[in-house]
Amino acid sequence: MIKSIYVLAFVLIQSLAMSQSITNYTTVDGLPDNDVTCLVHDGNGTMWFGTQKGVAAFDGVNWVTYTTESDSAIPQDAITAIAIGNNSDIWIGTDAGAAVYDGSEWKAFTTTDGLGSNRINHIATMSNGDIWFSEFNGATKYDGITFKAYSNSDGLPFGGVVKIAEDNNGDILMCTGLGGLVTFDGTNFTAYSTAEGLVSKNTTSLAIDAQGNKWIGTAKGVTVLNSSNQWVTNHTQMLEIPKPDTLNPVEDVAIDKFGTVWVGIYVDYLVTVGGVAYLDNGNWTTIDASDGLVGPTIRKIALDGRGNLWVGTSSGISRIDNPSTASLLEVRDIRFGVYPNPARSYVTVSFDKVMDETTDILVLNNMGQVVKSGQVKMGANSYSFDMLDEKPGLYFVVFNGLHKKLFVK
Repeated sequence: MIKSIYVLAFVLIQSLAMSQSITNYTTVDGLPDNDVTCLVHDGNGTMWFGTQKGVAAFDGVNWVTYTTESDSAIPQDAITAIAIGNNSDIWIGTDAGAAVYDGSEWKAFTTTDGLGSNRINHIATMSNGDIWFSEFNGATKYDGITFKAYSNSDGLPFGGVVKIAEDNNGDILMCTGLGGLVTFDGTNFTAYSTAEGLVSKNTTSLAIDAQGNKWIGTAKGVTVLNSSNQWVTNHTQMLEIPKPDTLNPVEDVAIDKFGTVWVGIYVDYLVTVGGVAYLDNGNWTTIDASDGLVGPTIRKIALDGRGNLWVGTSSGISRIDNPSTASLLEVRDIRFGVYPNPARSYVTVSFDKVMDETTDILVLNNMGQVVKSGQVKMGANSYSFDMLDEKPGLYFVVFNGLHKKLFVK
């Protein structure tokens, strides 16, 4: 079957500021509590926040709050985890079980229903729709009908699971508090710890980039494993903290649609220090309270559909507008086309001038996820992507982070 790509004549040029714009939100603005423990974007323009006093939804204008007082099916008001299901349901976790909101009502789940533990640390949605719970005893999978709990007896390390994600090949990745990173292929658990290069076996978070590299947050920094789970490098001093403590305890990791890696860092050994940092051309740039961040106690970070970074802290929420392009890119007068039309496998991006420097080029799907990436080398005037393995749908070619062309496969 011939897969065709039809190019639409649509180019979007963005003018971007050279510094971050930070907006803060607290109880004064509508949050039920300033201690924000988790947050997620629902894909439809609304941010959802878990706090110590309930769940809050913010569409950019209006706030809506859900608590045990208004919704008795919510297990408790201290929310520990929040996620969006493939059907747009809202999932929350607490220390007393989980609950799901279908837009009309909440429904609770506990160990009686099959959860491995009522103490939920994190919730993740997989590409097939399965919901995974990181919990005190291990991890639990929910396929929409039944729960399947995994614990030490199944091969998980002692200490529970704190975060779960899905690898590019469909494997389940689990961050554990004492056993490093654990992969699960549906049958076997495999652990990767300090012997395999992790800077610490206390893993806290992870994100996966377009090349399949795993950016693993730990109590002592970030470890990068490649798509084959081989060690690549460690990053341990993204944010400067007072001596003798120099290693960075990472609370969360996120990667935006331009491939920029973001980490949330928080340490309170001697003094309270925290902030977020992003990796730019091999160098880390930090943003903290001195730059306008609402507070230093970083809980979680999340990206919205526009590429804004939202930071949950114990003092409220900060939104950093368009962080990836704030100081990285320069607007340039470059025109390009995508051909052939129709195309069988390869898509070639052709520029109207020869590149005077090596520049990143990406293909994003309609969810803003990077599906292809590459670099147009200095002296070149074209670049080709193999789209044979991509599903039909809307895609963007993004050049230099600024120039976008929409096409359909």
